Amino acid sequence: MYLPTKNIPALLMAGVAMLGIYAPAFAQSAAEKEDPQLSIYRASPTKINNVVHTKLDVRFDYAKRHLIGKAWLTLKPHFYPTDSLTLDAKGMDIRSVTLVQPAGASVAKFPSDGLLKTARSTPLQYVYDGKEIRVKLNKTYSSNDSYIVYIDYTAKPDELKVEGSEAITDAKGLYFINPDGTEPNKPTQIWTQGETEASSAWFPTIDKTNQRTTSEISMTVDKKYVTLSNGKLVSQKPNANGTRTDTWRMELPHAPYLFMMAVGDFAVVKDSWRGKEVNYYVEKEYAPHAKAIFGNTPEMMTFFSKLVGYDYPWVKYSQVVVRDYVSGAMENTTATVHGDFVQKTDRELLDDDDRLGESVIAHELFHHWFGDLATCESWSNLTMNESFADYSEYLWFEHKFGKDAADEHGYAAMHNYMESAQYRGDRHLVRFHYHSQEDMFDAVTYQKGGRILHMLRNYMGDDAFFKAMGLYLKTNAFKATEAHHFRLAAEEVTGQDLNWFFNQWYFGQGYPTLDISYDYSKSGFAGVTIEQKGEKIFDLPIAIDVYEGGKKTRHNVRITEKTSNFSFPVSSKPDFVNVDGDKILILEKTDRRNLATYVFQYKNATTYRDRREAIEECLKQQTGNADARAIVIAALRDKYAGLRALAISGLKMDNSDVKTAAIPVLTDLAKNDPASPVRAASLKQLSKLKDPQYASLFENALKDRSYLVEGAGLVGLADLDVKKAYALAKTMEKDARGGLGTAIANVYAQNGSEADVPYFATNLANSTGQDKIGAAILYLGILGQIDNTALVNKGVTDVYDAITQFNNSWVNNYIINLMQPLAKKKQEKAAAATTGELRNELSKQATHILQTAQKIKEQTKEEQ
Repeated sequence: MYLPTKNIPALLMAGVAMLGIYAPAFAQSAAEKEDPQLSIYRASPTKINNVVHTKLDVRFDYAKRHLIGKAWLTLKPHFYPTDSLTLDAKGMDIRSVTLVQPAGASVAKFPSDGLLKTARSTPLQYVYDGKEIRVKLNKTYSSNDSYIVYIDYTAKPDELKVEGSEAITDAKGLYFINPDGTEPNKPTQIWTQGETEASSAWFPTIDKTNQRTTSEISMTVDKKYVTLSNGKLVSQKPNANGTRTDTWRMELPHAPYLFMMAVGDFAVVKDSWRGKEVNYYVEKEYAPHAKAIFGNTPEMMTFFSKLVGYDYPWVKYSQVVVRDYVSGAMENTTATVHGDFVQKTDRELLDDDDRLGESVIAHELFHHWFGDLATCESWSNLTMNESFADYSEYLWFEHKFGKDAADEHGYAAMHNYMESAQYRGDRHLVRFHYHSQEDMFDAVTYQKGGRILHMLRNYMGDDAFFKAMGLYLKTNAFKATEAHHFRLAAEEVTGQDLNWFFNQWYFGQGYPTLDISYDYSKSGFAGVTIEQKGEKIFDLPIAIDVYEGGKKTRHNVRITEKTSNFSFPVSSKPDFVNVDGDKILILEKTDRRNLATYVFQYKNATTYRDRREAIEECLKQQTGNADARAIVIAALRDKYAGLRALAISGLKMDNSDVKTAAIPVLTDLAKNDPASPVRAASLKQLSKLKDPQYASLFENALKDRSYLVEGAGLVGLADLDVKKAYALAKTMEKDARGGLGTAIANVYAQNGSEADVPYFATNLANSTGQDKIGAAILYLGILGQIDNTALVNKGVTDVYDAITQFNNSWVNNYIINLMQPLAKKKQEKAAAATTGELRNELSKQATHILQTAQKIKEQTKEEQ
C-alpha cells in the first residue's frame, strides 16, 4: 500500500503560494481522546481453521451495485480438532452454506467445476450477524482433514456501513465506478481494495494477514471489458448472452487481503521479464504513454531480484490504473492497482521532479517480496511490509538516478515523518495497542521505518544487510512474520546481537535531538561535545569526519550518554568537523559552528545532505556575507538539479549584490538547464524583477514542452502585462495540466472575473489524487474575489465534496483555516456594501462558508 498523501504540509503550502492566499500555520492537534480500545493488546489472530484454496465465481449487477457470487473454500483445522468454522463476510445476503463432499477420499488442490458439480452437498447450520458466518460443521475435523464449504451469496458494498482512514479512505472492498455511465468524462469500471480487512466485503473468507490461500476467480463480464486478477488467465469462455467468463488462477498461496479484481475498458500494453508477462492496464488515451510511465518495471524486477538474492517469485506482474481509487496504490499479488495520479502524458512526466510515479511503482513491486511473499502476521507488525517497501524507493532511486536523488528522497521522507510526529504525536514502529488497524498506516510505519532500515544498512554494511534480507525471505517465504524474524536473520549473518537496535528503533519511539559544540583550545586536539536533549538517551553509532591539511580522517564512535565528549588528534585547527559524516541518522541538531565551515562543507563534503546543509546556511547569510553569497551562486550550478532548484528558490533578488551575481546565471539556466524544475525556478526568480527586458524570455518559455516552464513563463508575463497574459491563458486552457494549469488560475485570479470561475470548477472536477487538494485551494482563492452567491456557494460545496474524500485531518483543518478568513472577508465586504441587496448576498455567502467549515470540523472530530 502506498500512502496517497505523503507530504501534506508541503503540498498545502505550495498550493497557497501561487495565489497568495492566507496560509494558516499547522497547529499541534489535540491529544487523542481517551479510548478504552487503546489499552487493549492487539494479539495476532488465532488460527483455528486455515483457508487452503479459494474458488470464486462472480458476476455483477451494475444497476444495484451488487456482486452475485459463489464461493468454494477448501479448509483445514490448524492444529486442534474443530467442529466449527467462522468466516468473515461483511454486509452480504447469504443464501446457503453447504458442505461439499467430492467423490473419493481426498480434496483436490484445485477442485474442478466437474468435480464440484458431481460432489455430494450437505446443508450446514449457520448463524450470520452481517459481519461473520458462524458455521456448525457436520463433524469434528482434525488437522489431517480437508473439507470444502460452499457459500451462495450477494455482496452489497454500497449498502455496507464501514469507516475508512487517512491512508485508505474507504473500506467497502468492491467499487463500481460510473456503473450507469452518467458521468461523461469517467469510464465505467469495477475494482477491489482488500487491505486492511475489506476483501471479506466481496467474498467470504478468514480475512487475516496470517492466512494463506491459493485462488481461482471466474468473472462473468460484458465481452467489451478487460479483466484482471491474481495469477494467470487460464481460460476465457464466451457466453450466449454477450458476456464472457474469464478465469484467473493463482497457484501460490497468498493472504486474502491481496486478492483483487478489476474490470473495465482498459488498453493492455504488453511487456515481459524473463519470459513472464508484465502488462500495463491504462485508459486507452494513455496507451501511448504506458511505457513512459511503467517501462522501468522489468529493470526494477531484475534489480530487486539480484539485490535481495531471491528472484521475483510470482507467475506474472500486471499494473492497472483505476479511477477514484481510495488510496495511493495496492500491491495485490501479481496485479498492483494504482490511483490515476500515476497516469500522465510524456509532457507531464517531464515535470515529475520528485518522481512520484516511479517511487510508487518501485514501492508496490518490492511488496511482492516484503508483504506478499513474507507477510506481516498482524497489523502491529505492518513495518515488515511497509517499511521495506518505503525503503525500496530509496534503493531504486540510488540505483537508477544516483545517490543524490536517493538522498533527496530520503531527506524528504524523514522530514515528513518529523512533521507528522510533531503534529499528531510519535508512535512505536511495532505497536500492539491501537484504536484501529487503519491507524498503523502512518508516517512512522512508512517513512520512519524506511529511514530505520537505512540506518541498519549503514551499521551492518551493504553486503551483510542485503544478505540478511535474502535470508529473511528464504526462511519466511509464504509465512507470516514479525520484526524479530528480520532481527534473527540479521544476527545470523553478522554474528552480532542486535536487540539494542530493535528495542530502540522498532519497540521504542522518538528520535534524538543533538546539541553539538566544538573546542579547539587544546593544541593538537579537536574536541567535540554532543549533548542529547530530552529524557530519552539514544545509543547512536556515528561517524565523525575531521578535515585538515587537505585530507579527511573518519572516526567511528558511539554516543551512549546524555553528554559525550570526544577528542581527536590533529596537526592544526581543522577546516571542518563533520558529525554524522554519512548523514544517516534520524535526528534534529543544533550545530554550533561558523560560516567558514559551511563554505568548506559545500566544497569538500560530497553527500546531498552535506551540500544542502551548506546551501541552506549560506542562503541565510547571502545578503551580508560575500563568502556565503559565493556559495549560493556556485550552488546554482550544483551537479544535482534538486539542489540547483533549492538555491534558486532561496535567492534574495531584492538585494543588489545577489541580483548582480545571480542574473547572468539565472538567464542561462532559464533557457538551457536540462531539468524543467530548474528552468521554471529561474523564470520565477526573474519574474520578481518585473523587468520588461525579460518579456521575450517569458514568451519563449510558453513554447517549452514542460507545463511547469510554460506556467512560470505565463506568470512572469502576467507580472509585466496581465491583459496579454490573460488573453494567452485563454488560448492555452485546453491543454493546461500541472504547473500550467496552476499558472492560468493565478492569472485568472488577478482578473477576478465571474466568467473565469468555470475554469476553477472544471480544474477541480478533472484533477485527481493530491492535485485535487491544490485545485480546491485555488478555487477558494477565486471565490474570495466574486460576489455572485450562486457561484460562491456552489464552489464552496464543490470544495467540500472534493476535500472530504481524502478523510485526512490535516487537509480538513487546513481548508477550515482557509474558509474562516474567506468568510470574514465576505462579512467585512457586506458591512461596507452600499446596497442592502449586496449586503444580503454577501452575508449569505459568509454563512454558507462558515456552515461548510463547521461540517468539515465535525467530520474531522468523528474521524479522530
